[in-house]
Amino acid sequence: MNNQLKAILEVLIFLSQEPLTLDKIKEVLGEVPEEDLQAALQALEVDFSQEGHGIQIVQAGGGYLFTTKPEHDQWVRRLLQIEKKTRLSIAGLETLSVIAYHQPVTQAEVSAIRGVDSTYSIKSLLQKKLIKIVGRKKAPGNPLVYRTSEKFLEYFGLNSLDDLPKEEEIAKILEEEKQTIS
Repeated sequence: MNNQLKAILEVLIFLSQEPLTLDKIKEVLGEVPEEDLQAALQALEVDFSQEGHGIQIVQAGGGYLFTTKPEHDQWVRRLLQIEKKTRLSIAGLETLSVIAYHQPVTQAEVSAIRGVDSTYSIKSLLQKKLIKIVGRKKAPGNPLVYRTSEKFLEYFGLNSLDDLPKEEEIAKILEEEKQTIS
């Protein structure tokens, strides 16, 4: 393993303002074989997952980023005097899941699926930058169309929308929980 390459990748991930994609790494480093990059990134993930490190490298939002390990949250909050991750209301989570699984989607479509008005939830999700407006639907009134954002992927620790659980997986989990409760 090339320790120099690992050190360079560590610095690049540390300095990046957003998840650092493999394409961006290739652009910065030039002619480094992809196998070497993948091996170095994997080695870094393993290194930082070991005990004795307060941070870890994770894949989210289509790239690599440093995050603090969850077991150190209380110390980070004390230092920065910040609250834990903004909590989403049940209505917000419902709205976000409808958008995630049915995107691109209009407010009327979200409300129809949920069976209640989703205006407030959509405004809240826009303020939190978990969803974004991607245009207008060619329909009466030209309603706005919404999609999830990169911040959505980061917030939920997903690399892409393909990482969302499939309907069958959700049904299986719900069935297992139902059996546990019974």
